[in-house]
Amino acid sequence: MRVIEYQGAGGPEIMRVVDRPRPEPAAGEVQIRVAAAGLNRADVQQRLGVYPPPPGASDIPGLEVSGTIEALGDGVTGFKLGAEVCALLAGGGYAEYVAVPTGQVLPVPANTTLIDAAALPEVTSTVWSNLFMNAHVSHGDWVLIHGGAGGIGTMATQLVAAFGAHPVVTAGSAEKLDYCRTFGAEAGINYRDEDFVERIREISDGHGADVILDVIGAKYLDRNIRSLALGGRLVIIGLQGGAKAELDLGYLMSHRQSVAGTTLRARPAAEKALIVSEVAQHVWPLIEVGTVRAAVEARYPLEQVAAAHQHFDSGNHTGKILLTI
Repeated sequence: MRVIEYQGAGGPEIMRVVDRPRPEPAAGEVQIRVAAAGLNRADVQQRLGVYPPPPGASDIPGLEVSGTIEALGDGVTGFKLGAEVCALLAGGGYAEYVAVPTGQVLPVPANTTLIDAAALPEVTSTVWSNLFMNAHVSHGDWVLIHGGAGGIGTMATQLVAAFGAHPVVTAGSAEKLDYCRTFGAEAGINYRDEDFVERIREISDGHGADVILDVIGAKYLDRNIRSLALGGRLVIIGLQGGAKAELDLGYLMSHRQSVAGTTLRARPAAEKALIVSEVAQHVWPLIEVGTVRAAVEARYPLEQVAAAHQHFDSGNHTGKILLTI
């Protein structure tokens, strides 16, 4: 089968299409013939050599796919050959075939094409696990979402709005903020020329953010804490702005705030299965009635993977970028 292989670490030029054996499904797994794979920041970080696959995972990039079930492993029930599905992976998505534990497989929801379903597993699992299972976003909460125009940001905005909370986003241009509003953002903050600490206070009538979903890390840590309301929760899921920063613990304690950091890729299969089951229960119905949708900006053939990564690296993209296979 054709796969994308990183030959070293660096820019998009290190990627090559090579042939590898087709992965056979182990017990409890299904083999998926891939129709499309989502491009995520983790793929870029792996390409740069700063985010290696977890032990035992495929070195092939790609954390989510859509496609059809081609084979069933021993003991698999409830899945049929030829069924259209999408799946959350620890790696291996940039390929013609992938083997996946059944607990990480979801049906392609109504109102979504087979190709565009590849944009759903990673973002829905990330957003649901962090905002709802971890930070317990509830009706009426003010939620500040950094990187609002990206795949995570657009999904977070939709789900926060769907559950009766108030999504406020940051982005780097007026055009991106307008784009975020089409997904339900109540307000937008241009981080290039506005202070998001002051703006979230103004937008929330002095309350502050009950929850912040952060992809920046160290660069924003102090300002995130200052943006939180009393009892607010900061969830860090990315380190685009660095990994080390000082934290005023006295301020944190006096305001009864909490900080959590999570990753999804390296979690055990059982934890991923729990998250995926909750996504199926709470998010899939919203997609099927049109309340939530996949935000796909561009689709590239597998052979144009370098162009897809260049598009992502430019920082000009919005929503998700897919590789079609």
